[in-house]
Amino acid sequence: MRRLLDALYQGAAVLAALCMLGLLAMVLLSIASRQFGFHVRGTDAYAGYLMAGAGFLALAHTLKKGEHIRVTLLLNGLHGTARRTLELWSLALAGALAVLLAVYSCRLAWLSHAFNDISTGNDATPLWLPQLSMALGCVIFAIALLDELLLELRGQRAVPNPEGEPLRNE
Repeated sequence: MRRLLDALYQGAAVLAALCMLGLLAMVLLSIASRQFGFHVRGTDAYAGYLMAGAGFLALAHTLKKGEHIRVTLLLNGLHGTARRTLELWSLALAGALAVLLAVYSCRLAWLSHAFNDISTGNDATPLWLPQLSMALGCVIFAIALLDELLLELRGQRAVPNPEGEPLRNE
């Protein structure tokens, strides 16, 4: 099961990287089109869709690598049971919020598909297509947070920074 979850998080990170490459392509295409006098419809919209996709799809991988920003001022002052209780409470609350976000982002994509909602730009993209990356990223992020909660409950969670030294993301 651990290998499957790690592969899921890695796969989402690869998709996020592909979104970043697509974003680069859209920006370069937009620059080239201005320089050479032609117009490609929707490059700005697609760049925005890809940027959102990259952000949402990278959430789980970033969490599992310990790279999310953590406010450790209070946490570093606690030890033992108090620290573990705060970690459990934080992970449970974050997990619940991530599940809600996943449910509503999936619902949004489903409703956009059901109502044939399209973008208001000149590209007329069906909005459920870019919303899928948000929904998928939120679902995988919720799974990652619940995974972290279960690992913490079992006492198997790797502490990102046991010495309390500032990381590059704090």
